[in-house]
Amino acid sequence: MCLIGHGAFGIITKAVWCNYFAVVGIDQETAYQLMPVVGMFDIIMGIVILVYPIRAVALWLVFWGILTAAMRPLSGEPFAELLERAGNFGAPLALLILCPGEKSLKGWFKKLEAPLGTLSPKTLKILMICLRTTAFLLLAGHGWLNLIEKKGLLAQYTSLGFHNLQTVAYVFGAIELIGAFSIAIKPVRSVVLFLLIWKMETELFYPHWEIVEWVERGGSYGVILALWLSLGINKHATVPLLK
Repeated sequence: MCLIGHGAFGIITKAVWCNYFAVVGIDQETAYQLMPVVGMFDIIMGIVILVYPIRAVALWLVFWGILTAAMRPLSGEPFAELLERAGNFGAPLALLILCPGEKSLKGWFKKLEAPLGTLSPKTLKILMICLRTTAFLLLAGHGWLNLIEKKGLLAQYTSLGFHNLQTVAYVFGAIELIGAFSIAIKPVRSVVLFLLIWKMETELFYPHWEIVEWVERGGSYGVILALWLSLGINKHATVPLLK
């Protein structure tokens, strides 16, 4: 979902991408020419990870997710923009943890296979740390953007008919920050389920290309859903991250 949505914006040639290309010295005209190429590559990688997931592709997605998210603060946007996109790289990282493979070079080009039977306590512990950290970052990042009154978020609330935009942004931001810290300190399945529904609904508020925006954030939903499922596996999965 993340790659298909991101790739679609490349084909659409989203204007703000010019800022990210400029970080590496690419001018606007060239950026518009490269966007569809990058978009098609993202879509191909998305199809590969869905149909025949390879370890090397999942590793690439971790790197690519971090790189594209980092372009935002590097281009002058708030650092919270990087945190809010933690699902883009946290989801494929969790997939690599869940599906350990051979350490040889050849093993990186084999299909990802989930272990049969019960997860080992060690794997579950590492997976939980990854999922909880990722969920914390993406919720805290989005909450932070609300608190600093990001223009794009205020535009969403305007399109929904809200009038006191600052208050709405602060309330939404507080909910997301409280949710983020609840996951970091001691996640509860019912709260995690609420946050999953919250995230899936609030990401539909974009006034333009809302479906593509919603699809692009599939990593966020996937991480929170995986966390909810993992909490049901073992009672020891609730060991606090923050000590």
